[in-house]
Amino acid sequence: MEGFFSKAETASMSSFGGRPLSCFQCGLFKTAKTPKMEPYGDFKKGILNLGEAPGETDDAKGMPWQGKAGKVLQSAYRRIGIDLFEDCLNINSVMCRPITDKGSNREPSPQELMCCRMKVMQIIDAYKPKVIVALGGSAVTSLIGHRWRKALGGISRWRGWTIPDRDLKAWVCPVFHPSYVMRSEQEVETIWEADLSRIKEIVETPFPDHPDETKQVRILEDRDEIINALNSMRAGGLHPDPSLLAFDYETTGLKPHDTSIHKLVCMAFCDSPNRAYAFMTPKHRSILRRLERLLTSEDIGKIAQNMKFEHSWTHNALGYEVKNWVWDTMQATHILDNRRQITGLKFQAYVQFGIMDYDSEVSPYLESKDKKNGNAVNRVEELIKTEAGRRKLLLYCGMDALLEYKLAEMQMRQVGMWPMGVGLK
Repeated sequence: MEGFFSKAETASMSSFGGRPLSCFQCGLFKTAKTPKMEPYGDFKKGILNLGEAPGETDDAKGMPWQGKAGKVLQSAYRRIGIDLFEDCLNINSVMCRPITDKGSNREPSPQELMCCRMKVMQIIDAYKPKVIVALGGSAVTSLIGHRWRKALGGISRWRGWTIPDRDLKAWVCPVFHPSYVMRSEQEVETIWEADLSRIKEIVETPFPDHPDETKQVRILEDRDEIINALNSMRAGGLHPDPSLLAFDYETTGLKPHDTSIHKLVCMAFCDSPNRAYAFMTPKHRSILRRLERLLTSEDIGKIAQNMKFEHSWTHNALGYEVKNWVWDTMQATHILDNRRQITGLKFQAYVQFGIMDYDSEVSPYLESKDKKNGNAVNRVEELIKTEAGRRKLLLYCGMDALLEYKLAEMQMRQVGMWPMGVGLK
């Protein structure tokens, strides 16, 4: 990543409805006793706590976490060997206290969060924390909302993950806000303390040195290149060593039942955490024969994100059954954690590998206008009319296959269920 912000991120943080954001547009400083509250804490362990907003006591004393919620957080941290003010730096998603017409505390509005976001990001850039603890939904919105192009969802979706955020170059740990914990059942406090306990461990964990996955995807145009790639993936049992193979299709719709209107547009294969191949659906018989031997090989364990999709499309569009399915990353995600809205590959790509938004240019073309009709045709054929559009689709497809493979490896190790006879790469 070049620099701290991309141009798109900077633009999204500096305007609201086309108007530049500023303290004057927000206006919270007008009623605050401590306007534009400064960061507080000695930051000895490199932990940055991002709260929601200053409360009444915070505003009066000029420091974060001075009220009841702060005392609860301070005690919880102390139990795991972290001092809230010596080991951490403390800021809020908005730097001035938001109040109701009657002068009571309230949650910051989306516009107020946007107005303060640049200040939050500037503090992160200046201090370069090892771990950012996002306490509550407002903190998640401030930290992630401008970069996550889909529905963000609530804090229950995000809590508990230790995210290697590549843009921020820090571990991001969303947790419940202590004020929510104070209002909730004992079960919530138990979950909250378990989430906080991971921070002590993760702060000692070096931030991963990630490769650029886009450079690990090889887009193949030439017939011989595709044949060589299929051969290299031990197609048809040409090699005695068993292996794993993740693959992904991009199609004109969700269901392949009517092949008179639907097409299998392109495909990608990954047999290693370091490489994937993507190419348009082949028409040459020599390639199709090798492809069939690959997908029907009993020696090669197949991986997909929702295997039903790839299995159905292989059957209807190519005319045979995929053999030796060993892993479905979507189902495995659900088994490991049964929360809603977490099984999608794009969500897992971010929370597990820190990859944010590799699909926004392509995903609109994969959606049909008639969302209630499972047989509706999407707009992907519009995208591939140009060379640039075709390459975007192939890169996207290749990234899916690559990340499915990496996610499957991680999940298999987590549950101790590496398939019998399959060797590690």
